Amino acid sequence: MRSLDLAIIGNCTYAGLLDSRARLVWACMPRFDGNPVFCDLLQPIEPIGFYEVELDGLDSSEQRYLPNTAIVETTLRSKSGDALKIQDFAPRFKRHGRLARPLTMIRRLIPLSGNPHVRIRLRPAGNYGAERPTVTRGSNHLRYVLPDHVLRLTTNVPVSFVLEETAFLLNRPLDLILGPDDSIERDIAELCREFFERTEDYWREWVRYLALPFEWQSQVIRAAITLKLCEVEETGAMVAAITTSIPEANGTSRTWDYRFCWLRDSYFVVRAFNRLGITRTMEEYLNYILNIVAASPDGTLQPVFGINMETQLTEREIDTLRGYREHQPVRAGNLAHVQTQNDVYGNVILACAQVFFDERIDLQGDESLFRVLERVGEAAFRLHDKEDAGLWELRGTERIHTFSVLMCWAACDRLATIARRLQLEERAALWGARAETIRECIEREAWNEEKQSYVSAFGGSEIDAALLLMHEISYCSAWYPRFSGTVAAVERELRRGDHVFRYVETDDFGAPENAFNVCTFWYIDAIAALGRRDEARRLFENMLASCNAMGLLSEDLDPRTGELWGNFPQTYSMVGLITSALKLSRPWEDAF
Repeated sequence: MRSLDLAIIGNCTYAGLLDSRARLVWACMPRFDGNPVFCDLLQPIEPIGFYEVELDGLDSSEQRYLPNTAIVETTLRSKSGDALKIQDFAPRFKRHGRLARPLTMIRRLIPLSGNPHVRIRLRPAGNYGAERPTVTRGSNHLRYVLPDHVLRLTTNVPVSFVLEETAFLLNRPLDLILGPDDSIERDIAELCREFFERTEDYWREWVRYLALPFEWQSQVIRAAITLKLCEVEETGAMVAAITTSIPEANGTSRTWDYRFCWLRDSYFVVRAFNRLGITRTMEEYLNYILNIVAASPDGTLQPVFGINMETQLTEREIDTLRGYREHQPVRAGNLAHVQTQNDVYGNVILACAQVFFDERIDLQGDESLFRVLERVGEAAFRLHDKEDAGLWELRGTERIHTFSVLMCWAACDRLATIARRLQLEERAALWGARAETIRECIEREAWNEEKQSYVSAFGGSEIDAALLLMHEISYCSAWYPRFSGTVAAVERELRRGDHVFRYVETDDFGAPENAFNVCTFWYIDAIAALGRRDEARRLFENMLASCNAMGLLSEDLDPRTGELWGNFPQTYSMVGLITSALKLSRPWEDAF
């Protein structure tokens, strides 16, 4: 049965997912949001869409990342003692003053003991699992011709063994290079060895410069590398996850395509990169966001964009994939691109404020950029008391969502702060006054006296976990009575055991069934700010234990069984892990 016990490999040109036996079950090529050449995770009708090395008599497997890298090492063992090691990675290293990140996967097979008999099955798929490729062979390569892409496997394994899926004795190290349709003139073993060593060196060097907490370093390193692998480096976009249509819970049709860039993530991702010192990636992402802002003449923003800033993400259902554990529908595209989500304005300005205050990066804010961001602020103020689909993208209901209004306040408040930084006192006064107008609106319309809590929508009575962020964006102190009352309401209504739901009210698809992982981290941060650090640390340790065996998290979690659900790996969840670790760790100066 398929599960999210998966590892991610990638190099910011593409990303793929390996199961615990090193079977490549998901990878979209040549684009993050394109055809899943390897789509076994979503069960194609035909037995295609995977890449595996099968060991005869397989008894067990062990898997790990090589320390501080994105290289996955899987050991397969048979009942008779035969064993081999598989090393999978996407090359990434500096060469000739530039960064090499080819659309290539390298697989190294290394015998360990006994006489391992292996069978290589390479079955890419076209058109979302609907088409098999045309295969042609050369002396040491196979070409797989798909409708929109051509893959070439170059290998020192006899190509007939791969073509015919023949079992053979692995009595020496062998290598397989799967990538573009380009000839490789160099010795294959030598090339793979060089790429392995240089990729390993690259990631170890990258990790060396992370600003890590004293505690939980290995978990934060893994989360940081995973975030990096969700970047489309060519444009700077950060995808919410690399998958589509992994259901949010068992038996639900909440199956969405997350291979796009949501502006709601921007501030939290930028903040995580900033605190870890990942300034180059942060700057690339900020450039992506600023390009989107510059393209809007009136500051109005849609919630989600394609990896190349596409605005049309037409949603369609795919009938050639049966879905994760038979869950339907499988979707490509996301209808959220036509929704109104007014929280995006605050997220964008909170993120872009970085360029006015961070002197480490080349991208520096000035009055001209401030004027561009003011267009976004004008939209925020104009829309702050208007109905929208909200942070959680309700498809059948629009209300005046408190979190959306809160983020419109944040947009105005930060513009005032930026204006003061630029010594534009009149503009600072204007934006400060607008922020105060929105604050008065929130205090009047979003407070529920009976519950002693803010509520998710003006005039309503329901609670949602996004209210926990009021302290995080500096709307109020943690000790503000209305905020502590809201935390208490979240505990009463949204906490299930050690996990937190985003909301529990019935929506277009019924009542939510699983906890939302980033909301649990928000709750952990909130109670830590209220002085309940021991409890927060216990809940954080529990979330670390909830990660899969490779240290990764999806979007959702079943609080009864601990099973992960939802698209994977989820950027928001990994950001939550990083943020909570940095808040809760003992400081370095107190560690010795």
